[in-house]
Amino acid sequence: MNGLTFTFAFQIRIMTYNDIIGFIGVFITLLAYFLIIFNFIPKEGVLFYMMNIVGAGLACYASVLIVYWPFVVLEGTWTLISIVGLIKFYRVQPH
Repeated sequence: MNGLTFTFAFQIRIMTYNDIIGFIGVFITLLAYFLIIFNFIPKEGVLFYMMNIVGAGLACYASVLIVYWPFVVLEGTWTLISIVGLIKFYRVQPH
């Protein structure tokens, strides 16, 4: 047969611990933004910051487990910025 032949190989595997932790973290982070975009939660609220801290923290942990340093930096920075945002939120709240 003349021409090009393409072969596609699909590998199906069970999610590992790293996959599950990373998936949950990314899901929580994306859910936080979904909730903000559609005005289900306030942009400057505790829930938003906590979802980002937990989500990015889990994604960072999963990235450490698979030794993927670019995402460790990304998700670690995201977590720290969210912690700072939460601290600032509590500082400006009236006592």
